[in-house]
Amino acid sequence: MSAVWEILISASFWAAAVRIASPLIFATMGELICERAGVLNLGIEGIMVIGAFTGWMAVYQGMPLWGGVGVAMAAGMAFGFLHAVLTVPFGLSQHVVGLGVTLLATSTSSFAYRLILPEVTSPPKIEPFQPLAIPGLSKIPLLGEALFAQTPLTYAGFAVALLTGFVLFRTPLGLAVRAAGENPSAVEAQGLSVTGLRMGAVVVGSGLMAVGGAFLTLSAFSSFFFEMVNGRGWICVALVVFGAWRPGKAVLGALLFAGFDALQIRLQQTPIGAVLPYQVFLMVPYALSILALILMSRRAEVPAALMVPYNKGER
Repeated sequence: MSAVWEILISASFWAAAVRIASPLIFATMGELICERAGVLNLGIEGIMVIGAFTGWMAVYQGMPLWGGVGVAMAAGMAFGFLHAVLTVPFGLSQHVVGLGVTLLATSTSSFAYRLILPEVTSPPKIEPFQPLAIPGLSKIPLLGEALFAQTPLTYAGFAVALLTGFVLFRTPLGLAVRAAGENPSAVEAQGLSVTGLRMGAVVVGSGLMAVGGAFLTLSAFSSFFFEMVNGRGWICVALVVFGAWRPGKAVLGALLFAGFDALQIRLQQTPIGAVLPYQVFLMVPYALSILALILMSRRAEVPAALMVPYNKGER
């Protein structure tokens, strides 16, 4: 227990937890926007992969880092538009289309990588975002290193979460988006387009998912490899449920999962790691997240029209 306590009171542990949570926050906000509008986007895993690849490749080809973020977002929005067209106006199965988009985006990344870099055996490296310490705040004991000495994309992730919460719950646009996922008939009665709102939410949400993927190549690491997303997209789908479709709670869920992940990495380097197989430590974040999801989801209120196709004029 002393080893665990020493880990928990170290600033490096909390800094790592925030860093690990950052891509989850981007992607979770994107999924939350989609689901609030009534669309389950299971293309999130593949969209994160295409975001990681396109952002990294753009920077590798000479674009600035923020340009790479923009390219990644554009790629995610393109796949989001495909998902939206198939699921919203055509009403196809959101499960099937989402999985299809994941396979298509992942395969597209692999094909483009082999096409652009046919002779490369190890991924080339780029110069990623560097930590940006906020003067004064970064010197606060424990919290300073954890919260105020991160890369610009981490700060952007928390800003996106705040903006998502403000737009969804404090603006007429957010009210319309939430109504599209709760009572689309009421939205149509107000003269608004349910199709437009849902498609717009999926496109914007998919762009944020791709930025979550781009975080991995442009901020966390300095190169691209195909296993780097490693199921984070599916975790984000669970985090939306954990957070009861509310941005603040979803961010806390992302930090909780990231804390478990950072803890298991450090526990492997303690005497405990010499006793237990490393697979046990890899399992811990997911097992604890599933337990937390079970406990929290009992009180969650699912958007009433989630995954329910809507055709104009129907009641």
